[in-house]
Amino acid sequence: MPPGGSPLRVDPRRLRPTPGAPPGTGGLSPLPTPVTPQQHLPVVDETSAGGVVVRPADDGEDGPQAAVIVRRNRAGRLEWCLPKGHLEGTETPQQAAIREVFEETGIAGEIRTTLGVIDYWFSGETRRVHKVVHHYLLSMTGGTLTVEGDPDQEAEDAFWVPVGMLPERLSYPNEQRLAVIARQLLVRAPGLARPGSPQ
Repeated sequence: MPPGGSPLRVDPRRLRPTPGAPPGTGGLSPLPTPVTPQQHLPVVDETSAGGVVVRPADDGEDGPQAAVIVRRNRAGRLEWCLPKGHLEGTETPQQAAIREVFEETGIAGEIRTTLGVIDYWFSGETRRVHKVVHHYLLSMTGGTLTVEGDPDQEAEDAFWVPVGMLPERLSYPNEQRLAVIARQLLVRAPGLARPGSPQ
């Protein structure tokens, strides 16, 4: 144990011979910490918004329904996602969420409450991106479920999914957690599935 009583954390694989090292040291010193190419990339902040847009159940449906989109990731695999996208111009996250939900699903919605924020990093060839995505619970005020209005044409299809099954249907763990929050909110306050004053 070194002075202070805390064990040293030295990985022997990260040691290298040191020329002229004093006897008894083993002639080893720590290798410098490698710098990954990504650490030299410029950092860019991006903000997006979207959410869970819901409607009350129709006859024969199991509880309120949420609109989700299906798109392909870079590897070509289909993913089930919540509608979302970048803020444009001077938009607030709330305004962007309403617009993105409408563009990607064809459903006009009204924000009822905040669900949460997802914060993550990813890297491209020329930059590292710090992404923040604001998510809201919206109630349907009109529209028809379709992906025809998606300007980026990223969504291949859109579906109504029972809110009770939404966490299991979504592809990403962070969005699954938001879906659990939405489900809990709607159990406690079913009126959130209908337009009205924010709660």
